[in-house]
Amino acid sequence: MLTLVPSKDMKTIAVEIEGRVNEDDLLKLDKVIQEKFADKGEFNVYAILYYFEGPSFKALVEEMKIDVKRWSQYNKLAVISDDKKIEKFVEAGDLLPSVKTKHFGIDQMEAGWEWISEEMSQM
Repeated sequence: MLTLVPSKDMKTIAVEIEGRVNEDDLLKLDKVIQEKFADKGEFNVYAILYYFEGPSFKALVEEMKIDVKRWSQYNKLAVISDDKKIEKFVEAGDLLPSVKTKHFGIDQMEAGWEWISEEMSQM
């Protein structure tokens, strides 16, 4: 389940993920992106993953459609998680070409916000 949570700045979408992400979750996320950033340029994503089972197949297809539509708008992705597999995946990079990604532990949430904000002042 993907839940939108309050963001600390206007150019970042904050989400929490627990369990499996489904197609409806991604459609909800796409709607928010469309409403807030349709023609306004780049945005960031701050994602807290408490427990992640991976997306359903339908969700993967929907995610690919969203990514293709918004590819040029993604700027930074901060992933907050204590899952070592997720940490390795994020730090391997290349999740989305040209998108800056960084992993932070659950106890480093504020550091994640600081990293997202660093470039925000330069945008």
